[in-house]
Amino acid sequence: MSLSRDDVLEALKGVTDPNTGKDVVSAGLIRALNVEEGTVRFVLEIDPARAKMMEPVRAEAEETVRGLAGVSNVSAVMTAHAAAAPPPDLKGGGKPAAPKGPQKIAGVDRIIAVASGKGGVGKSTVAANLAVALAAEGRRVGLLDADVYGPSQPRMLGVSGRPASPDGKTILPLRNHGVTMMSIGLMTREDEAVVWRGPMLMGALQQMMNQVQWGALDVLIVDLPPGTGDVQMTLSQKAEITGAIVVSTPQDVALLDARKGLDMFKKMNVKVIGMIENMSTHICSNCGHEEHLFGHGGVAAEAEKIGVPLLAEIPLHLDIRMAADGGAPIVVSKPNSPQAEAFRAVARRMIEEGNG
Repeated sequence: MSLSRDDVLEALKGVTDPNTGKDVVSAGLIRALNVEEGTVRFVLEIDPARAKMMEPVRAEAEETVRGLAGVSNVSAVMTAHAAAAPPPDLKGGGKPAAPKGPQKIAGVDRIIAVASGKGGVGKSTVAANLAVALAAEGRRVGLLDADVYGPSQPRMLGVSGRPASPDGKTILPLRNHGVTMMSIGLMTREDEAVVWRGPMLMGALQQMMNQVQWGALDVLIVDLPPGTGDVQMTLSQKAEITGAIVVSTPQDVALLDARKGLDMFKKMNVKVIGMIENMSTHICSNCGHEEHLFGHGGVAAEAEKIGVPLLAEIPLHLDIRMAADGGAPIVVSKPNSPQAEAFRAVARRMIEEGNG
């Protein structure tokens, strides 16, 4: 069984923060934990004044993780964010005046929305892998996790910690695997629900689009929530979207909802650059038998019907799920696998067609 983030966090619970008396995980000191092929990297976020006192804690944490089975290399560093510059309030305080009509995001050449008609079809997994695949092809990539009620990109990209803000207005995003990322999940605990009404939701989305210091990006991937709600409408009305990719599984019930998503983009005058059939086929790891658990070809038929390309048929494979749960998408964790190549092929096509 391969080493996971949870294994590392469980081990680190045995290391005590002398300032609070809690373990370093419960004290919230562990940030940017990344577990990848036996290499573990993490940050201890501390008060700068405690740096000397915390050095033995850092060393103990490093040795604790090094003792885990499957660990070949450990890197633990200490860092700190300035206490006087907390992240801005994303619940609506001090919102800038909203511009009229779709606007470009400063420094961003193209915006690609990744959407699905319903939840559970692997949209966020596709978005994460497309982002790292485009980065692997040499593009400057950002990923905006706009799935506010179910933000999963911090876990999938192996990113943790609260983004800093130098002035209380501008937000500094985090980065891993060559992708610059921002998510409401970085502002809340993993087990904390975001209970916001529409106006608060829209204010948060606009702040994450326009007040995040994205830098110069070739493409910003936006992981939308499932369905056809406020977030999709706000994004379409406020940002110049280059195009959208709709993800669906092959079965009829998923395609019913995917059609609604396609119709929404049509009404919002957003070009659909293609569809992706996820969980397309399953190949038994023991006998090699191929089975179409959710049917097959439904997304291809729908794409042909509306005249858009079928960009990929992504298999249902355990490695894809484990890679996402472990904070290193399959494109990063197993770059030479057929599953990774499926995403890389989509990334290359997007670049060739001017969408990536």
